[in-house]
Amino acid sequence: MPPGITIAADAPELSAANTGFMLICSALVMLMTPGLAFFYGGMVRVKSTLNMLMMSFISLGIVTVLWVLYGFSVAFGTDHGGLLGWDGDYVGLSGLGVNQLWDGYTIPVYVFAVFQLMFAVITPALISGALADRVKFTAWALFVVLWATVVYFPVAHWVWGAGGWAFELGVIDFAGGTAVHINAGAAALGVILVIGKRVGFKKDPMRPHSLPLVMLGAALLWFGWFGFNAGSWLGNDDGVGALMFLNTQVATAAAMLAWLLYEKIRHGACTTLGAASGAVAGLVAITPSGGSCSPLGAIAIGAIAGLLCAMAVGLKFRFGYDDSLDVIGVHLVGGVVGSVLVGFFATGGGQSDATGLFYGDHSLTQLWKQLAGVGAVLAYSLIASAVLALLIDKTIGMRVSEDVEVAGIDQAEHAETAYDFSGAGGGTAPRAAAPAPAADTPRAQAQAQAQRNKKVDA
Repeated sequence: MPPGITIAADAPELSAANTGFMLICSALVMLMTPGLAFFYGGMVRVKSTLNMLMMSFISLGIVTVLWVLYGFSVAFGTDHGGLLGWDGDYVGLSGLGVNQLWDGYTIPVYVFAVFQLMFAVITPALISGALADRVKFTAWALFVVLWATVVYFPVAHWVWGAGGWAFELGVIDFAGGTAVHINAGAAALGVILVIGKRVGFKKDPMRPHSLPLVMLGAALLWFGWFGFNAGSWLGNDDGVGALMFLNTQVATAAAMLAWLLYEKIRHGACTTLGAASGAVAGLVAITPSGGSCSPLGAIAIGAIAGLLCAMAVGLKFRFGYDDSLDVIGVHLVGGVVGSVLVGFFATGGGQSDATGLFYGDHSLTQLWKQLAGVGAVLAYSLIASAVLALLIDKTIGMRVSEDVEVAGIDQAEHAETAYDFSGAGGGTAPRAAAPAPAADTPRAQAQAQAQRNKKVDA
C-alpha cells in the first residue's frame, strides 16, 4: 500500500465501484469496535460491564483525532529509514484534494485513510480485554494516546507502508495478523506484567455475566470482519478480495468447530463461550493468511488456530498472568499461528507469487520472512507497552484501589451501573431506604455498590 498521490496523465481513474465498496468496508470495520465492546462487555462480571464497553468506545474518539493530526502521516507517509513515515500533506489531512487517488489504486486518498483509520481504532481496543476490572479509565485513555503514537502508527508503517522494513522484506500480512493482532496481544501481555492480577484471581469465580451479549458481539465481529479482510485489497478488480472473503468464512467456521471439539473432549460440553471464542480465533488467524492460501488451506489454518488457541487460554493459570478475557490466548496466539502458517500454505496464486513449504518453497524462504515479522512486532510491542504502562503507573497510577475493584469499577469510574434492578421487585411492600453513605467519596460509593452487587453479581 504505497503512499503518494496519483497525478500522472496515464494514471488510473477514480472507480466509483471500488470507492463505494471501500466506504462500505470502512463502515463494517468501524462496526467491529462496538461489536468488540459487546463481546468483552458480556464476558466480564456485572460490576465491570460499562467500563469494558467504554474502554473500546473511547478508542473511537481518541484514535480518530490522532489519526487525522499525525497518525496517517506516520503510518503511510514518505518512508524514513524503514521505521517511520512522514508527509506534510498528510498532517491534518489538509493537503489533499477530494479526487486525488491513492498511488496505484482507483480510490481517493481520503477513502484509504478512513479505511486504515478503523484498523487503528480497533487495535488498542483489543488490548482492553486483558485489563478488565482494574484499570483507571483516565489512565487507560492516556495509554491509548501513547500506545497508538509509539507503537501502532510505526508498526503499521513497517508492515504496510512503502519503504517499511517488513513490507520491503516481503512479510505477508494481508489485513493485520502482525500489525493488529500480534501487536495488541503482545501489548496486553506487557501491560498485565506491570499492573498485576485482579483481586481474587484463581480464587473467586469470574464468570461472564451475559453470554447473549458475548454471542451478539461475536456475530458483529464476524460480520464486520468481511470488510476488515476483503477490503484490505482496496478493490474488486482481480478476484483476490473475493478469495479473502471466502477464506474468512471458511477459516472461521473451521476454527469454531475445532474449539468446540476440544471443549467436548477436554471438558465434556460444547459451550456458547467456546463457540464465540473459536470463531474469533479463526478470524484472527485468517487475517494475515487468507489472501495467499486456498479454501482448503483456510480450513486447515482455521482448525489449527481453533485448537491451539483453545489450549492457550489455559496457560494463564499455569504461568500466573491474569489475561482477563484471553486476549493473549486468542489474538496473540491466533495472530502468530496465522502469520507463520503463510510459510506453509501460501499457494503463489493469490495476492502474490510467494509460495509456502507445501507448495514448493523447500528453502523455507517465506517462512523465515514471516518469523522475522512476527518476532520483531511481538518483541517491540511487548517491551514498548510495558514501558508505557510503567510510566503511567509511576505517575498518575494505572490501577484503581482494591476497594473500588472489589465493589465494582463501573460506579467509581463512570458513576453508573449497567443494569438497574430497582424496578424489578414485584408486588411486595417497599422496604425502608438504606441510609446514605457517610461521605460522598469514591470509597463510600464503592462500599455502597458492593452491597448492591451481592444481589446481582456472581
